[in-house]
Amino acid sequence: MKKNIGTIDKVIRILIAVVVVILYFTHVISGTLAIILLILSGIFIVTSFLSFCPLYLPFGLSTRKKE
Repeated sequence: MKKNIGTIDKVIRILIAVVVVILYFTHVISGTLAIILLILSGIFIVTSFLSFCPLYLPFGLSTRKKE
């Protein structure tokens, strides 16, 4: 598993996840939309900590700086 997520990408993913969780717990979002967004937030958190996004692979994308 080759890392393909850069620092800015990680920060954006984590911020989006935090915003969705805050919106859920303040009851701004609810129902099916909330469940879908919470699942996506979980995926964002996991991919941020692993520094790997499987959706980037087929497209050859990488936001990580070259070493």
